[in-house]
Amino acid sequence: MPVSAQSLHGLLGKPVGVSMMDGTGVTGVLCSVQNGEIYLMEYLYHTQFATKHYPLSQIQAVNPFPGCQWPGTGSQQPLY
Repeated sequence: MPVSAQSLHGLLGKPVGVSMMDGTGVTGVLCSVQNGEIYLMEYLYHTQFATKHYPLSQIQAVNPFPGCQWPGTGSQQPLY
């Protein structure tokens, strides 16, 4: 069952992983949800990014990225 536009609004502006119905996946920042599509800012290479769009009917799930875990502690700490 495809995801609904309403369920994605809390993820706008956040990094997400997108599972497609055909078993592929993409990652990026969720920029917009409109007209039955999501708009995702994806990294291409070097300093280039592109906003791509995907129909909601082809999407199985959209999941937020988890927080980073500090190695060996299991707690979230900055990695700088």
